[in-house]
Amino acid sequence: MFALADWALPAVPYLTVLMILLPLISAAFILVFRGVNLQRFIALLTLATLTVMSAVLIIVADTHGIQTVQMGGWEAPIGITLVADRLSSIMLFVSSIVLVAVMWYGISQGLRDGDDDDPIAVFLPSYMLLSMGVNLSFLAGDLFNLYVGFEIFLVASYVLLTLGASPQRVRAGIGYVMVSMASSMVFLFALALVYASVGTVNMAQAGIRMEDVPNGTKAAIFATILIAFGIKAAVFPLDAWLPDSYPTAASIVTAVFAGLLTKVGVYAIIRMRSTVFTDGSLDSMLMWVALLTMIVGVMGAIAQNDIKRLMSFTLVSHIGYMIFGVALGSVAGLSGAIFYAVHHILVQTSLFLVVGLVERQAGSAQLRRLGSLLYTAPVIGVLYLVPALNLGGIPPLSGFLGKVMLIQAGAEDGSWLAWTLIGGAVVTSLLTLYAMMNVWSKGFLRDRADAPEGDVVLARPANLAERGETVSAGERDDVGRIPVGMFLSSALLVLASTSITFLAGPISNITDRAAQSAQDVTIYRSAVLIDDPTQATRNLDTFTEPTDSHGGHDSLMNRRNQEVRN
Repeated sequence: MFALADWALPAVPYLTVLMILLPLISAAFILVFRGVNLQRFIALLTLATLTVMSAVLIIVADTHGIQTVQMGGWEAPIGITLVADRLSSIMLFVSSIVLVAVMWYGISQGLRDGDDDDPIAVFLPSYMLLSMGVNLSFLAGDLFNLYVGFEIFLVASYVLLTLGASPQRVRAGIGYVMVSMASSMVFLFALALVYASVGTVNMAQAGIRMEDVPNGTKAAIFATILIAFGIKAAVFPLDAWLPDSYPTAASIVTAVFAGLLTKVGVYAIIRMRSTVFTDGSLDSMLMWVALLTMIVGVMGAIAQNDIKRLMSFTLVSHIGYMIFGVALGSVAGLSGAIFYAVHHILVQTSLFLVVGLVERQAGSAQLRRLGSLLYTAPVIGVLYLVPALNLGGIPPLSGFLGKVMLIQAGAEDGSWLAWTLIGGAVVTSLLTLYAMMNVWSKGFLRDRADAPEGDVVLARPANLAERGETVSAGERDDVGRIPVGMFLSSALLVLASTSITFLAGPISNITDRAAQSAQDVTIYRSAVLIDDPTQATRNLDTFTEPTDSHGGHDSLMNRRNQEVRN
């Protein structure tokens, strides 16, 4: 591992830039070349390459410290800075796994969701742009380029959400566009407030200068930013848009949105809290937000009959666990939040893909119409049960381990509010398990004949005609026909989410180190604003011993902070 890191170190600037440029170049080639198979090959090759590159970035960032790239010939804080640290590299790697698995799933089903009218020529370039925007959001070292990254993947998501142009998808797309535009406007307003207050949008420099801003002003700016990112992360009470938008989209689109886009919002909250607004003045408010997000989300899930809507509500609910970890303001809490984000990205995406398999097998995702799936499609049953138990927090799966990390961090905090969050987390976990097992009981174990609407969609129209039964208008000609690639891609994500259980030790170790380097603000600031850029790759271990009561590391860094303030 160390040898690979030493070998790859000179290539890190190129890898960092290519994480953003490669999807854009791929989208251009896909538009130029008209062969469908060639387009799909380019897309898969690009995403597989991004996965390997992000894995290398994790190794280098973990062994050699934060890696920075200055763009445009200008040094920070004036120029554009890309930052690859442990946190951003972890998120890049997990998102790359999800993107390649979902692409494989989409290619296997013909890049449609049982709808011949889906404009598949638009899907691949839009998907590449989505990948580009997500990667830029994770690597951005300043607020403006974080905003640009958000806008790139949001524009792509508008296209993906409305693929097929059915009335339901168009209505959901309009709602999604309106909410996203409102979020972007709030983000721009917050960005203007930051620049007006500290004269920069570079996160490292803004964090230093923000220390001299009055507490009330600082809290107001952070609250504005939290509203913008809270909409994107779908935290309570800014989550009402999500359950209405995601269930109408194609399964491949919903899987990516559920697994990734909300986590980009969570990542932005983590970055702001650990880099710019480090005083923790709004931590108590975030704790209440986390509690309400968990409880309200899971209560909504219990009341659902459609599996996609149920999954959408559980998605909202489990965002609360990550906000809980951030709100604790400790290394243990942040490590738990990062670990849980990794777990949740993989598990939630795999569950949405499995729901797509259920739709293809049974023709519907409505619990009132489902039954007998364990007997007619046992492979789908296994692919659902494993991540469902994982999401519900059954020991010793990663969902249980992530919740234990957060509960331990809350117990270490010891405040009454932290203990309230612990109680809410336990109740949410139990109710999540109930909701997931309700789907298992009704959709997989129950005889379909016992379902209230079990005779609405039974099999392919040809089979129905053979039995002399009528075919309803809602029948689809792909029911019961599932390509092998859809099974394999879903199994890949289920396996990846389950492997977290067996690799929990190494993964928690790196999330611990990621949390430590994120909490110690001087590490990030030193890497981005260091006078000698060659020193930005110093091992983070050299920064771990504070020498003064404020956690500073040396007089050089204190002088540097003063220079940046001035």
